[in-house]
Amino acid sequence: MPSAAERRSLEEAIVDTVREPLIVLDDALCVVVASRSFYRAFAVTREETEGRPLYELGNGAWDIPSLRERLAEIIPQHTTVEEFEVDHDFPTIGQRTMLLNARKVFYEGNNSTSLLVSIDDVTERRLLEREKDELLRQKDLLLQEMNHRVNNSLQIIASILLLKAQTVQSEETRRHLQDAHERVMAVATVQEQLHPTPFGAEIKANAYLTRLCESLASSMILPSQPISIEVDADEGMVTSEQAVSMGLIATELVINALKHAFLDGAKGEIVVCFESSATAWRLAVSDDGVGISRRLNQAPLKIGLGTSIVEALTRQLGGRVTTSEASPPPGTTVSVTVPRAAQTAAA
Repeated sequence: MPSAAERRSLEEAIVDTVREPLIVLDDALCVVVASRSFYRAFAVTREETEGRPLYELGNGAWDIPSLRERLAEIIPQHTTVEEFEVDHDFPTIGQRTMLLNARKVFYEGNNSTSLLVSIDDVTERRLLEREKDELLRQKDLLLQEMNHRVNNSLQIIASILLLKAQTVQSEETRRHLQDAHERVMAVATVQEQLHPTPFGAEIKANAYLTRLCESLASSMILPSQPISIEVDADEGMVTSEQAVSMGLIATELVINALKHAFLDGAKGEIVVCFESSATAWRLAVSDDGVGISRRLNQAPLKIGLGTSIVEALTRQLGGRVTTSEASPPPGTTVSVTVPRAAQTAAA
């Protein structure tokens, strides 16, 4: 059985090998021995430390009731202290933040028990965390302001285009201005729905498409038009960047259906579907209007601005576009399928 002197020498040898500040307390919570790193970290001497109660060290810096209670429980209740945070203005080293870890060491034969307390100075870490949080807060405020300004600018541009369309004499120019107005409004609608979403975050396609289609219905369907827009989407997810393209595609397809599917005030329904799997996601916009076959028979096939936008966005996503007759007919379904592999590569 080691003597008290031998035990003390062993404790000193152990604690001096540890780089972080370390102290050994007896069962009365007085300092038995401290590491050299402890003396350096707190700018105190051995004479000021050894043999004194922990709560007297550093001019009472460690006299914290909650810490005293936790340490007092270690020996009788066989507990430990894990990352107990102490934030204090020390007289020699200034304001510091410390994490304490403590556990007991039992010596058989003489029923002696010591507490081993390690101290981790996390002042710089906490400072960096606060700076990071402040930078994130400032970034969020900047993004909110930027989104607000972008949305206002888009609304102003759309209003100018609409006013200009009402004053020009040329029907073709009026149509082009109205198309431009619709595209600007489409971008504004998509941007507004993604406004609170952090860049790169994953969002639920169901909720996003539902909000988007509600906005499209309120802004593009007159009260006198007997047309509705419904959403049928599963619980799949897309990133905010992919959602921008998906939202613009859905908007263009809905606009196209509103323009061409329902003639002479016909009643109808547009359904926006979203399906997701481990290998791909699919966006489909269907209508129960006149049908693509009838539209192709009535006029030569022309690639309009909306179709060009959909095809360009789909290529950017690495997907493909298919157009078919709705099932059951009449009506039209336009589908965009994007493989997950292509989506990952594009991101």
